[in-house]
Amino acid sequence: MKTTVSTKGQVVLPRPIRTRLGLRPGDELEAKVEDGKIVLAPRRKRSRKAHILTDPVTGMPVLTAGTGAPKLTAREVDEILSDFP
Repeated sequence: MKTTVSTKGQVVLPRPIRTRLGLRPGDELEAKVEDGKIVLAPRRKRSRKAHILTDPVTGMPVLTAGTGAPKLTAREVDEILSDFP
């Protein structure tokens, strides 16, 4: 995904990335440079652990991160997965 640095040095993280990481306004990020790349990481620890449940309607296995986890649309999943080979 592509983003631009503003004249104030600000960068907008694309929505699919914010959603995937559960980032909300005011969340702190750790910023560092590694091998000539800017690396941003959430400062808070992730307390959620994903697990597999059986969907009561379809009987199919589904992956969940529990209540309160961000919900992704099919389009957002496609955008996230498009970054992988």
